[in-house]
Amino acid sequence: MATLTKAHNELFRRSPDESYDSFDKLYEHCSKQRLQSEDLWERPQNLTLTHDMTVCTGDGNELHLNDWSFSQMCRMAGVSKETVNQLSHRTASKVFEETLPRAEKPLQVLTTGSDVRSMHGVAYTRLWNADLLDVVNEFASDFAPPQTAMDGTSTGLYCGEQDLFAFMIDPTGWAEIDGQAFAPGFFVWNSEVGKRSLGIQTFWFQKVCQNHIVWDATEVVDFSRKHTANVRDGLDEIRCILERLVASRDERRDSFATVMKKAMNERLGSDDEEVTKVLSAEKIPRGLIKDAMEIARQRGGFTIFAMVDALTKLSQKVNYAGDRTELDARVGQLLALAA
Repeated sequence: MATLTKAHNELFRRSPDESYDSFDKLYEHCSKQRLQSEDLWERPQNLTLTHDMTVCTGDGNELHLNDWSFSQMCRMAGVSKETVNQLSHRTASKVFEETLPRAEKPLQVLTTGSDVRSMHGVAYTRLWNADLLDVVNEFASDFAPPQTAMDGTSTGLYCGEQDLFAFMIDPTGWAEIDGQAFAPGFFVWNSEVGKRSLGIQTFWFQKVCQNHIVWDATEVVDFSRKHTANVRDGLDEIRCILERLVASRDERRDSFATVMKKAMNERLGSDDEEVTKVLSAEKIPRGLIKDAMEIARQRGGFTIFAMVDALTKLSQKVNYAGDRTELDARVGQLLALAA
């Protein structure tokens, strides 16, 4: 099983204004950006950096660069961003006048209002964040963000000037895999401005902690695609991956529900001696069996579920993490008696 840290890494690199507290708010923001943005096609020699560090297009429009589009412009000119930042505005303007390439093929200049969000050559194919979220909303509408992270605000849903990232789980989708309980989840990401690829990672997990590390993940599926001419085909692949995850969840959840229903009704034995014999055969320490039976007796009897619940509570009092993990695994295997 794997430990997944993509959401953890996003948590600690995002500013508060890039975090969204619901999928609906994230989708609203991305839809608004899609509606309000447009591409201008300009030859690089027609772009002029003014003394105010704005960009004038061939028809005289004055546009404002953000950090990402300014970085892209520096790369196109073949000059160091750090060096340009040390120059006076007048000198920086002269540097770009002399170093920006001349070409017949135009640049894609992505704008929202008077702001330049990115600059690309003709080979770049944009995929809107909202298009990706449309697929998520259609095929995984019952998934939701995980619990709020340790900072008290981050939910795993992010969108900044450079890229989008969303962490979604199904908190009701618990199912049994090899005798242990797992729930499905996924990460999706994209960039409208060329910062990162389009991608998805799906998985089944056992625990998500408050710093958004996904623990004990299994059946991990990865897919990504660059923003070239066939990038929209990537949406079809993501759609298929989500469909497979949801179908697997539904199949396993039904099976898990059947097992849990049986576990809540089927008894391990009719008396202390029979229950002790069964639990000992499953290598449950005798020191815990007596206490577990007393807890289970107070909650309705010696059903498989009652004994698993009681033993799980008692295992939390075991001092050493290694011993506790081994015991939890043995207790979890008891559910297999109801299969």
